Amino acid sequence: MKLPAVEIIKEGELEKRSDNLLQLWKKKTCVLTKDSLTIYANTQRRSKSKELKLQSIKTVDCVEHTGKFTYFTIVTKDNKEIDFRCSVEHNCWSAMIIMALIDFQNQKALQDFRTQQVNDSASPGKERRMVRAP
Repeated sequence: MKLPAVEIIKEGELEKRSDNLLQLWKKKTCVLTKDSLTIYANTQRRSKSKELKLQSIKTVDCVEHTGKFTYFTIVTKDNKEIDFRCSVEHNCWSAMIIMALIDFQNQKALQDFRTQQVNDSASPGKERRMVRAP
């Protein structure tokens, strides 16, 4: 049985700051899709290190540009901060993650709206009232 192909938005190298006491920058191979950012421990992508689902990301912020690197932080919904940096040549990572996050949130909002419409139309005893602005 074949798994459905996942559309890759961006693939390449990012550096992630470690969580330990020394907070060293480590190179990671990353794959951004419409649903997640997958961070692999090695370039062969054999060992999946971590998958950040876009639904678990609150924001991407603290973008700073230096001469050599672009730095940014992904903040999860449980307020965990994950620091990344990429070389100036590959500095669109933060923008691509932000755009994927916005697209994901928009799709979720549309889905929730449609679900609400279906639920409202399925409840015939419920009156609809138009509210006028003051």
